[in-house]
Amino acid sequence: MSSPEHKKLIWNLIKDIKIGMLTTQSTDESASLRARPMSLVQEAYDGTLYFFTSKNASKVDEVKKEKEEVCITFTDHKHATFVSLSGTAELTQDADLINRYWSEGVAAWFPNGKEDEDVAMLAIKIHKGEHWKSDESKLVQLFELAKANVLEETPEIGEHEKFN
Repeated sequence: MSSPEHKKLIWNLIKDIKIGMLTTQSTDESASLRARPMSLVQEAYDGTLYFFTSKNASKVDEVKKEKEEVCITFTDHKHATFVSLSGTAELTQDADLINRYWSEGVAAWFPNGKEDEDVAMLAIKIHKGEHWKSDESKLVQLFELAKANVLEETPEIGEHEKFN
C-alpha cells in the first residue's frame, strides 16, 4: 500500500491525462494481452480507480477469467510523464458509485441512462506501480542520452520510482 502522500503524487501525475490504457488477458485460446482506452471519472484518488463500462464488454469477461489482475498505463508525452499501475479489478453496479460519477460524457456511451441494466463500473484497487517523470527539455534529454551512451552509464533524465 502506498502512503497518502504517494497517492497524492500518483493522482497529480494522472488526473490531467484522464485516459489510461487498460490491459487484460484475452479469454480466447491465444491468451494474448489486450489493451483499450478507459477514461477516469473520479476527482480524487484513494488507491482505487473507477471507470464506466458495459457489463457485457469483453474486458469484463477477461477480468473475471484472469483472477481480476489488470494493468493500466497513463502517458503524457508533452510533459514526459509515464505511469504504470497494477491492481485487482472488480465489476460493480453499485448505484451510489454510478450516481456519484455519472456525467454528460458517460451518458453519451449509455443512451438509455444510468438505470440501464448494462451500466457498470470497473473498480481497480491498485497494488503496485511505477512512474517516470522528466522536467527536462527534449534537447537536454537527448544530450543526457548521448552522454550516457558515450560514458556507458545510465542517463539521468528525470525521476523514476516503483511502489507497492
